[in-house]
Amino acid sequence: MATSESHGAVKSNLETTHAEFNALVLRHKTMIWHICSDYRLGSAWNAEDCVQEVIMNLWRSFNSFEGRSSEKTWVWRVATNTMLMLRRKDVKSPQTESIETESIDKKDDETSNESYQQLQQLIEALPEESGVVIRAFLDGFSYKEIAEMTNSSVGAVAMRIARLKRKLRKMYERENNL
Repeated sequence: MATSESHGAVKSNLETTHAEFNALVLRHKTMIWHICSDYRLGSAWNAEDCVQEVIMNLWRSFNSFEGRSSEKTWVWRVATNTMLMLRRKDVKSPQTESIETESIDKKDDETSNESYQQLQQLIEALPEESGVVIRAFLDGFSYKEIAEMTNSSVGAVAMRIARLKRKLRKMYERENNL
C-alpha cells in the first residue's frame, strides 16, 4: 500500500513540475523566440532549433533555479548562453548550406527592415559580451536586471550601455558616410 501511495505522490509531483515548467515556457516564449531569431546562428542552426535547445536547457536546470534572480532574468540568461554556445559550435563546424539557400536568405534580408538589419549587423560586429549587454538593453531589461545577468554593478552597466550607444552611433555614421 505504501509503495503505491509514494508512487502516486511522485507522479503528482512530476505532473506539478511539468505544469510549472510548461507555464514558465509559455510566459517567456516570446522572449526566447526573440533571442533565438535575433542573433545570427549560422548555417547549421535556425531559430526553431535554438528554441528547442533553450527549452531543453531550461528543463535540465529547472529544479536547480533558486530564485536569486527574477525568473525572467534566469530564462534570458539560459536562452542567451544557449544561443552563444550554438554560435560557437557553428563556427567550428564546416559550412553545409547550399548556394541556393544562401541566395534565398539574401533575398529575404533585402525585403526586411533595412535599419533593423543594419543595427543587427553593427551589434554583430561588437565583441560577444558587449553584444549581449546591448541586446539585453534593447530587449527592455533594466540596468539592475542586466547587472544581475552580467554579475556587475548597476553603475558599470549604465556606463557600458552609454559607451556602447556612442560606439554604435559612430559605427552607423561611418557605415553611412554621415
